[in-house]
Amino acid sequence: MPYISVAVSLPVMKSYTYKVPDHLQEFCSPGVRVLVPFGKRRVTGYILAGQESCEGFTAKKILDVLDDHPLFPESEILFFKWISDYYIYPLGDVIKAALPSGFDRHDVSFVSVTQKGRARLDAEGLTPGEKQVLDYILPKESCSLKQLKKNCQNTTINALIRRMEKEDLIWVSSVLKKDGAKIKKEKFITPGDEPTTVIRMSKKREKILALVKEKQEISLTGLKVIIPTAPALIKPLALAGYIKIIQRQVFRDPLGEPVEPDTPPKLTFEQEAAVKQVESKFNLGFCSYLLSGITGSGKTEVYMRLVWDVIEKGKQAIVLVPEISLISQTERRFRARFGDKTAVIHSSLSQGERLDQWRKIALKKVSIVIGTRSSIFAPFENIGIIIVDEEHDTSYKQETGLRYNARDLAVVRGKMNACPVILGSATPSVQSYQNVVMKRFEELKLETRINQHPLPGITLVDLKKYKDARGYDRIITPQLSKEIRHCLDKGDQALIFLNRRGFATSPLCMDCGKSLSCKYCDVTMTLHKGLNVYQCHFCGYNRSVNTKCPSCNSSKIKPLGFGTEKVESMMKAMFPDARLTRMDQDTTSRKGTTIKILKSIRNRNVDIIVGTQMLAKGHDFPSITLVGVICADLSLSLPDFRAGERTFQLLAQVAGRAGRGQSRGKVIMQTYNPEHFIIEAAKKQDFMEFFQNEVPYRKALMYPPFSRMIQLKISGSDFTKVKDYAVLVAQTLKALLEKTGKQKAMVQILGPIEASIQKISSRFRWQILVKSPSSVLVNSLVKAMMDHPKITSKSGIRLVVDVDPYSLM
Repeated sequence: MPYISVAVSLPVMKSYTYKVPDHLQEFCSPGVRVLVPFGKRRVTGYILAGQESCEGFTAKKILDVLDDHPLFPESEILFFKWISDYYIYPLGDVIKAALPSGFDRHDVSFVSVTQKGRARLDAEGLTPGEKQVLDYILPKESCSLKQLKKNCQNTTINALIRRMEKEDLIWVSSVLKKDGAKIKKEKFITPGDEPTTVIRMSKKREKILALVKEKQEISLTGLKVIIPTAPALIKPLALAGYIKIIQRQVFRDPLGEPVEPDTPPKLTFEQEAAVKQVESKFNLGFCSYLLSGITGSGKTEVYMRLVWDVIEKGKQAIVLVPEISLISQTERRFRARFGDKTAVIHSSLSQGERLDQWRKIALKKVSIVIGTRSSIFAPFENIGIIIVDEEHDTSYKQETGLRYNARDLAVVRGKMNACPVILGSATPSVQSYQNVVMKRFEELKLETRINQHPLPGITLVDLKKYKDARGYDRIITPQLSKEIRHCLDKGDQALIFLNRRGFATSPLCMDCGKSLSCKYCDVTMTLHKGLNVYQCHFCGYNRSVNTKCPSCNSSKIKPLGFGTEKVESMMKAMFPDARLTRMDQDTTSRKGTTIKILKSIRNRNVDIIVGTQMLAKGHDFPSITLVGVICADLSLSLPDFRAGERTFQLLAQVAGRAGRGQSRGKVIMQTYNPEHFIIEAAKKQDFMEFFQNEVPYRKALMYPPFSRMIQLKISGSDFTKVKDYAVLVAQTLKALLEKTGKQKAMVQILGPIEASIQKISSRFRWQILVKSPSSVLVNSLVKAMMDHPKITSKSGIRLVVDVDPYSLM
């Protein structure tokens, strides 16, 4: 095709037409990246389709083709377009977000000072703004335009730079930059044809030739294991024609240690019924299922049987898990069953590893992808099934950039690929269960644990009785302490759960009574004793542990409150004979530490595990017989309509970690609200009780699943400007709504109002909520607002559109 339709990776909603030079036409196909001119810049574009003609204008030519094969199949383009339309996000940026980082090429503008600029700096006559710009650039010789704008605090910096460039004081040039990762290549040695030169043979050279002759092909890495000096020895052999050295792409393996193959166990009656129900409709195309089963009922085995059937038919499977920590467990089980047919995608892989996994999938070297939310974009063409484990989990919602929900996209992609979608959870989301009630999803139920293991017994402990207790008893009640001792004496493992990290969460000045707050956010800082700092969990700002009160300069700061670090320290003091580990964001921040901790738990190298919600989901540790929940009400009072749902799910999930082996489990749940319906439902592990209590409240207030919602987030460093812009956006929305006639009664616009956390990273935050039973109405109203001439981009103000928001904080 002489022309192509291209989506550029810039914040523009439409695609653009480019001309393809004759010599590049054979390399252009949908899914391939091209380098294109856009204004004065060069940017990466993604080919969407070929075109025969270009009517009404002269199309610019593409500059280069960047791939030797498509990075995504043509069938996925329709999926990307749907995402762009639904989430009101530029198509090129949707594709960029779907691909692993490391692919993008773009121009970066660099600024340097001209000879005339240097001469003028020595003489008089520069404005203060011009002098500031030249003073900033000169010591560095040149700097990026982005750096310059950030460091020169001038409201008219763009106009100033244009004027200085016109006057020849500075020179702005474009440099083509490529994002990080590269394809990994390795040298392989094969036998030569005939030696052209005779060279002296040492024993090591003879050994190399014998090895190459025996194996016919060996990597240099493999050869170095046997002969460490091989790199220096092979060059003369290659020059003389004894061997050939070739370079080939190799894939970095993020999957770790080898796994013993397993034998599929006999399915329980319930598991078999669930598998047969899905299989009976395989030929009918798309169908959504909610697999609701109590914790430990064997949902993973159902997934594996269904994936096996799909692979046998020559199709592909996508399996989503919410957290990196769960991938280790799921990936081991799938590799044991399916061997090297599996690829893994998650954010803990290096950029190169992620790139390699993606290429493996695109080159059809694997049939199964296991990963976190971004795996929903895996470049498969012939998908036979999509599985979303722990579908209720908030980790499936992306909270930056393209704010998609992978669970919802799984259903959309399943529909487009005419394949079944399985959403599994012991504690389904209200949204998904309402879809069962409305007959949009079919329900599959697993109501008994594997091997008939009973659910753990749950005891509620009223923390109000211990509010005046001394020492550790206010946090680790005597009842919980006694059960931990009993568990350790039996040689079992105990999991102590608190969804709050750090040592002390409310440091208070004893002189003026003010909390030690973050300099850049409206939140209290947390003491991290291991790091010896007070830390902000929103922007990462640190203060030394010896800091003084910013309000009165007093050094009497008392660390009140508690987190996992403090609970760990208490456990060490109370049970000095026990081996402890802590699993939270602090202890798992380095690559590989998550898997190391999980392995130590699995191998029973620890007795007590203190952890946050990382440990609450899906893990199967048969030796954990006791779960202690330090404070069950932590998230109940958050200003968010999903606070109750999250609390129930978290408590029911963490309780389900107990008693998955031969011994019956026990859960001690400490709470200030033992009579609350959420706590009661979690105690009984009764999802239906929770659902029936929650739904009337959601329906009365028109919250999801009874409405569709878009949250508009407005932020900036100037409070007045942010407030004024938020008011303008709300007024524009309301004016547009007035024009919709009868439909305006179906839409609610709430706000503008300050966000619950009013400032994060020095940016003031306001928000507006748009609600309606119709997603089409909400979507079209917000799109019309974004296109309105009044809503122009304002310097320093950011407007973010969050469709189906998960957190209203």
